[in-house]
Amino acid sequence: MTPPPSPSAEYSEDALVQQPAIALFGELEWETADLFHEWASGKSTEGRETEHEVILVPRLRAALEKLNPALPAEALDQAIEELTRDRSKMVPEEANREVYGLLKGGVLVDVRADDGSRTKEFARIIDWRNHANNQFFLASEFWIAGDMYRRRCDLMGFVNGIPLLLVELKAVHKNLKNAFDDNLNDYRYAIPQLFVQNGLVMLSNGSATRIGSTFAPWEHFFEWKRINDEGEKGVVSLETAIRGVCEPERFLDIIENFIVYQEVRGGLVKIAAKNHQYLGVNRSITEVGNLGENKGRLGVFWHTQGSGKSLSMIFFSQKILRTVPGNWTFVIVTDRDELDGQIYKTFSATGAVTEAEAQATSGAHLKQLLAEDHRYVFTLIQKFHTEKGETFPELSDRSDVIVITDEAHRSQYDVFALNMRNALPKAAFIGFTGTPLMAGEERTKEVFGDYVSIYNFAQSIEDGSTVPLYYENRTPELQLTNENLNEDMERLLEEAELSEEQEKKLEREFAREYHLIRVLVSGMPGSSQIFVRLSPAAWRFSISSASASV
Repeated sequence: MTPPPSPSAEYSEDALVQQPAIALFGELEWETADLFHEWASGKSTEGRETEHEVILVPRLRAALEKLNPALPAEALDQAIEELTRDRSKMVPEEANREVYGLLKGGVLVDVRADDGSRTKEFARIIDWRNHANNQFFLASEFWIAGDMYRRRCDLMGFVNGIPLLLVELKAVHKNLKNAFDDNLNDYRYAIPQLFVQNGLVMLSNGSATRIGSTFAPWEHFFEWKRINDEGEKGVVSLETAIRGVCEPERFLDIIENFIVYQEVRGGLVKIAAKNHQYLGVNRSITEVGNLGENKGRLGVFWHTQGSGKSLSMIFFSQKILRTVPGNWTFVIVTDRDELDGQIYKTFSATGAVTEAEAQATSGAHLKQLLAEDHRYVFTLIQKFHTEKGETFPELSDRSDVIVITDEAHRSQYDVFALNMRNALPKAAFIGFTGTPLMAGEERTKEVFGDYVSIYNFAQSIEDGSTVPLYYENRTPELQLTNENLNEDMERLLEEAELSEEQEKKLEREFAREYHLIRVLVSGMPGSSQIFVRLSPAAWRFSISSASASV
């Protein structure tokens, strides 16, 4: 008779965390197996020759035969050899990016025809469009041997024999960061070959769960709180993360379209999209499929400052290029030189842009670029300028052009937006912004449509994507030492001999920039606190005592 489990076993990591996770993967149609005793018979039940191997070659070969029925066995052997090639001498991030490119684009193999001639063809490794054509396998207690150490991983997720997912678990009562400090960091050192093909890492103690890219530091591991829509109530749990990331179709989407490699100071980094980026970008791409209904207005993508807006633009454009038919061109529009340069550098550093001619240097250069066939065009909105009375010429009647505008509501859209519409009458428009639209900015909605995705400041703080902002509700104290400020300002304006039109322009500019502030005035009788404000009507500073009604 089998003895009942001990009380400690009932509350162990295996019982409370690992077994429910395995059951959930099974519910999501992953094949599951416990490989703790994989080598019990002296041979691997998964066909591995040694514990050093991390790719399950028999499963990979079966997938290659299914996905490439026209390729001979010799060609499939070449693909397997390339995928399993020793990359231990490479920088880990470089090795991972190289394999990632093979998984997305296929492996170029040499095919010999019956007449002896040879051709080059690509062997598909994963069917990205139909997840049902792939094999999803979850192995628990998976042993891996490094050059000096041997380790056992809690859960390993394989797609067609390729280890794309690592899940490391801890008991409920343990701090989740221990999974990073004690396990993941150790794996990166002891069994580095595990991370050559890896796509994502998931850490969980059942109640707290975080997800990160292969080489991410702890601070870049994030929670995945929502599954299908950003309007859902955020739930932090292992179940939410597994359903939101590891459902087969969703998992392939994340691996294919929501990972980028960026060159930064110090080397290459791998970046995986966060939950809000994944949901927001996919909502926006849904609108690309509804161009007839929305008349080219894809919406306003409002994700608060610091939430990765530039990367969201890259995920958005790169997924369209891979998944939506069309010879797409993206026109990236900003209203400041530094932003134009910053966004261009981000696109370039991630490999999205490879041509140097993508940035418009003048209005004439912009017209040239839009009339040509470029994948990306970067420009300031001011380059859509026309002289008074002129109409901006039509540059392209293509319907596969998408204009991505950064901080759309901040620019002068009354004129420039109309010029963009004239230049690209069949283009679609989407506005990215880090701040919400305010009253009086209806023109922005006319150009771009309503909100397509919202990730506000409160959500960002709750998710840990943004550091909370604390401030004192007071204005800075200044000192006014010129008692004749009004007279001096009036004299300067008169000496400038401004025309009526120039005075109105000055009034508009200063009305936008100057705000009511409280200051300290040296020697002011009765009270040292006064208010100084700029009168838009007369353009003079008016001074009132602190007790006056302002």
